[in-house]
Amino acid sequence: MRSFSKTKFLLHLCAAAVMFIGVTSLALSADQTDTVKVRTAVACADTAGTAAAAAAAALAAAATPAYVNPINTMWVLVTAFLVFFMQAGFMMLEAGFARTRETVNVLLEGIVDTALCGILFYAWGFAFMFGTGNGFIGHEFFFLQGIPDTYGSTGVAILAFFLFQFAFADTCSTITSGAMVGRTGFWGDLIYSFGVSGFIYPIFGHWAWGPDGWLNFIKPVPFHDFAGSTVVHTIGGMVALAGAIVLKPRLGRKFRRDGGGAMPGHDMTIAAVGGVILWFGWYGFNPGSTLSAMDAIGIGRVAANTTLAACAGGLTALFWMYPRNKVWDIGITINGFLAGLVAITAPCYWVSPLGAIIIGAIAAPVAIYCIDLLEHVRIDDPIGAVAVHGAAGIWGTLAVGLFATGQFGLPTPLGADNTAASIVTGLFYGGGYNQLIAQVIGSVSIGGATFIVSMIMMHLVKLTGTLRVSAAGELRGIDLHEHGGTAYPEITRGSIFS
Repeated sequence: MRSFSKTKFLLHLCAAAVMFIGVTSLALSADQTDTVKVRTAVACADTAGTAAAAAAAALAAAATPAYVNPINTMWVLVTAFLVFFMQAGFMMLEAGFARTRETVNVLLEGIVDTALCGILFYAWGFAFMFGTGNGFIGHEFFFLQGIPDTYGSTGVAILAFFLFQFAFADTCSTITSGAMVGRTGFWGDLIYSFGVSGFIYPIFGHWAWGPDGWLNFIKPVPFHDFAGSTVVHTIGGMVALAGAIVLKPRLGRKFRRDGGGAMPGHDMTIAAVGGVILWFGWYGFNPGSTLSAMDAIGIGRVAANTTLAACAGGLTALFWMYPRNKVWDIGITINGFLAGLVAITAPCYWVSPLGAIIIGAIAAPVAIYCIDLLEHVRIDDPIGAVAVHGAAGIWGTLAVGLFATGQFGLPTPLGADNTAASIVTGLFYGGGYNQLIAQVIGSVSIGGATFIVSMIMMHLVKLTGTLRVSAAGELRGIDLHEHGGTAYPEITRGSIFS
């Protein structure tokens, strides 16, 4: 047993010795390996240090990218889609108020104007309107080159901002066509749309919305147009007025003073649905103009004011016209709530709900009496574009100087700026005449310049012989004459044109 124990002891001792030798060998090997690794690391560090220094130098030379706010960017994109959907509303509204013989023309103009506007706004419209330049025109971002990550300090990705503003530009171009329905040649439409989308809208829009537009710097207070009563609607309305004047009335149009009246639209169903689609799209138009989802209280106020003004405009127009015609008029009711929407577009951020109701209610008779005036002077505006967008747009712009409550300033990427320097106060709330004077200056300058330039443009287009179709083509029907078919081919020609 002792012999066995000794043997066992010797075996354990040998095993321990082997293990000790093995561990020592591994340690020595590891030391050598670590030495190699250290030497290699030092060499790599030297190389990496050189590369890092070069990278740091490159980063120092490049501008630090602006912060992109994902929430605000998504908010602007969603509202841009709503504004773009207004094109469907415009097409349906105008087609419904038009006659069957010009429906295809209205629809195709809406599509082509949108496509043309998109390319022009990409090429130079956005640069003219939102690029830094001088007080009258921008001159950077042509073809969207050299654009930063965000637009200004908004935190909104600049291409999202571009898409939002393209939808606004498209709206202005579409407004114009409403007053020129039924007799405009398609080549003429393309030419004047080129002028509106490529030059008139972005250049005059820069005066109010450009980063250095001169109306932002008038003293003692700047001009304010929150979502476009002037920039979109008055510009569109003034171009429409110029077009209707130069074109002259449709053949067979007999005015009230001559014993006639407006030619009835062919489908009030699609006109009414189109109007309601526009109302829905306005929830992108006005709330989206905050450019900030973080200004939740401001967004809620703008959406509520937009709704109330439309309601007041529609009801006022309905009851205003009933004593005159002794009928409940669908057409004037549609134009009434649209006038309320146009009017609230400028002041929606700065007025109270009661103020919004009053502004919308006044917009309806403003539009109605403008329609009467155009009828009296024999200007043919089949859709009411001049009255709804031009006249109501002017009223809404002036309403900022009357009804702004003095409680609200401006939206910012992180919320509302209600500091004293940003507050907007109208005459009826103790602000004096300063804001009203600023609004008059902005409305008269943009509206007047737009009308003058548009008259020149329309006369130039007329000289090309493309502005108006021939008398024979108009009598045949512009759909057949210009597009080779009608929207209702199953209806006999006799029923369409009787």
